[in-house]
Amino acid sequence: MKLYAKTILQTLPAWATVVTKSADLFEVEINDEHPNFQSLLEELETEIDLGTFGVKAEDLCSRLGIEMSSPSLQQLVEQAQTLISLIATHPDYKQLLDKGYQPDLNVADASTALTYLQWELERNRESSV
Repeated sequence: MKLYAKTILQTLPAWATVVTKSADLFEVEINDEHPNFQSLLEELETEIDLGTFGVKAEDLCSRLGIEMSSPSLQQLVEQAQTLISLIATHPDYKQLLDKGYQPDLNVADASTALTYLQWELERNRESSV
């Protein structure tokens, strides 16, 4: 699980690590399988809606000492492009292709769609300046 934060405590629990850090954004990777994280979730669990139990992001972030941030669409598109590149070069994916895997839409189609989205975001940013 990943969280994006504007601010973060100096020390995080062993099950949380800062993956990337820029001037205004921290990307925090949470090992949601770690028993200490699971016990924290159990401790924070509450009834979110009638009959729906879970953990509010605000409560989790408060406990971790981080202020949540919503990554920009541009950042999300860049991350998605990176993931698609990793999928395209992954040995398991190549093995599927070698075995005849031929979806109607493929990884290249997804990459192209994200490229078009990036172009549109850039065009809109330029026209608003």
